[in-house]
Amino acid sequence: MFLPTPEDMKKRRINLNLTQNELAHLAGVSQPLITRIESGDVDPKLSTLSKIFDAFETAEKKRVLAENIMHSPVIHTNPGSSVEQAVEIMEREGFSQMPVIEKGIPVGSISSDTVVRFMTQSDTDKLSLMQVKEIMGSSFTVVSKDTDVSTISHLLEQSPAVLVVDWGRVVGVVTQHDIMKLLHKK
Repeated sequence: MFLPTPEDMKKRRINLNLTQNELAHLAGVSQPLITRIESGDVDPKLSTLSKIFDAFETAEKKRVLAENIMHSPVIHTNPGSSVEQAVEIMEREGFSQMPVIEKGIPVGSISSDTVVRFMTQSDTDKLSLMQVKEIMGSSFTVVSKDTDVSTISHLLEQSPAVLVVDWGRVVGVVTQHDIMKLLHKK
């Protein structure tokens, strides 16, 4: 019979992004007891362990992952496309930015801010013929399909979008709008 070690329990709590206080609340036990269990200072009763593992299962069921909220397929442009083609896609889709992807791999991004900045620096006709790779910025942040929504929310504070990858290939995208839509699902 396999019994988890205090370290196993702590890892599981952390992987679920739960504080000791949140786990204690879910399990109906005290936070100091969780601390003592995780540090190995106390051997909990079977009924206490059962409550804690029920709380873990409840938290796992509520956990929202990137694959549950991402948009797929990802509307993007290629580095070899013209800036004019990229702008047409952004206008058609109502996007202010868009990933640049080559053979499924993110290589950069393009935004309306970048296009406008280059328009003030060069001839508009010349710019429309330039390739995206000549003006693109850095790629959006990348996460795996099993990244939780809490982590994604923090990443979206620094980036307009987060790309979801599986086996090194882009399979989806998550934006702040996708996170906000979760409010309606509760």
